[in-house]
Amino acid sequence: MDVPAGPSFLEYLARERPDLLPPSGGARQAAAPGATEPGEVRHATTIVALTYDGGAVMAADRRATIGNVIASRHMEKVLATDRYSVVGVAGSAGIALDIARLFQVELEHYEKIEGTLLSLDGKANRLAAMIRANLGMALQGMSVVPLFAGFDPRRGHGRIFSFDMTGGRFEELEHHSIGSGAVFARGALKKLWQPGMDRELAVRVAVEALYDAADDDSATGGPDLVRQLWPVVHTVGAEGAARAADDVLAEAAADIVRRRSITGREA
Repeated sequence: MDVPAGPSFLEYLARERPDLLPPSGGARQAAAPGATEPGEVRHATTIVALTYDGGAVMAADRRATIGNVIASRHMEKVLATDRYSVVGVAGSAGIALDIARLFQVELEHYEKIEGTLLSLDGKANRLAAMIRANLGMALQGMSVVPLFAGFDPRRGHGRIFSFDMTGGRFEELEHHSIGSGAVFARGALKKLWQPGMDRELAVRVAVEALYDAADDDSATGGPDLVRQLWPVVHTVGAEGAARAADDVLAEAAADIVRRRSITGREA
């Protein structure tokens, strides 16, 4: 087996086994089994991220849709990419998850070859390059838009990066959201985010922002008290990345419903 010449697993894979990479364009792919049109693929929304004192939170609903049909209520749209970073994906679900998982391997491979973690800016740049490589598929309607967040040891705080489908990379301050419910989540984040907030409060704010998105966007699934399904929420700080426990999320969701019921707002 050939030894990779450099720290990039993507470059090695492109050279040795390009067939294992996510499709980057060219001929239009065949429709998924059961789909009659190329556009009938699963789509993922909504992702929110916000900073807190010493780190960042990223959260996503669990719903995937095909047109106006709920295709899944259990989708995992946020993944820990290494000890100090997380990525959330919106858009064409299959390609988005492939890119996110390949990004995980890319960072792990870099650490093994170089013996150190890639800087947070370096990670964001690598992800931007992967999104740019998918431009051909994006132009065919198979777009992937990630949201990336992590703890920067050099600066001692959390940072958030957004991207466009051409691979453009943009650092966001305080908070950001992507996906079809982004505009509604962003309105909630503007009202609820505050400087110096702790991790527990940041998690609750993320859940409430998703609740607002689900209230107005049919492609976004809210907390499901009947099925006991909660958003996927990851925190990342100096202590590393961790997934919020279901009991914490259940309490946050119940509190939102209780407060809005008492004040006469829709629950």
